[in-house]
Amino acid sequence: MTKVVSFKRMADGTREDYLLLDQAERDYARTLPERILSALRQLDHSFGAYKVSRLTHCLQTATRARNDGADEELLAGALIHDIGDELAPYNHAEVAAGIIRPYVRAEVTWIVEQHGFFQTYYYAHHLGGNRHARESLRDHPWFNACASFCERWDQVSFDPDYPTQPLATFEPVIQRIFGRKPHDPRYVAVT
Repeated sequence: MTKVVSFKRMADGTREDYLLLDQAERDYARTLPERILSALRQLDHSFGAYKVSRLTHCLQTATRARNDGADEELLAGALIHDIGDELAPYNHAEVAAGIIRPYVRAEVTWIVEQHGFFQTYYYAHHLGGNRHARESLRDHPWFNACASFCERWDQVSFDPDYPTQPLATFEPVIQRIFGRKPHDPRYVAVT
């Protein structure tokens, strides 16, 4: 039988309760790489209308990043940048950034979080919007990095003929990035 906490309200929890929860969360966090890989696989059956599945799009983006020599943190960002599409179609980039934030440097998180906004450059004018809206972030130190991510890897990755690496190629990166201890102390309990 699994141990459970004694409280019904968090305010009534004891040190032992929170030590139990901390250990349970650490145990659960060890399986995060597998859950991320599973969520990526689900993108293979996402909404249609593109020439490739959302998974293939993510794999193409990561393949292009890998071919350009991206480091592992940026490669992980390229792979999961659209992982939030299933549950958050209108703010998927924020969801992906929230997933990756504890494990990568701030620059990668910012790129992933802003890529959806930056991508509007390619289509907003067709829908009556401002394709230059991203210019509001021009002074940000990672503006050019995000614009390059979108230009070189993301917006070009809807090509059914592109030689795309399979998910298995990237599984070790996912294991290493999401299997390590979060770098930000906000995400690590003090025991």
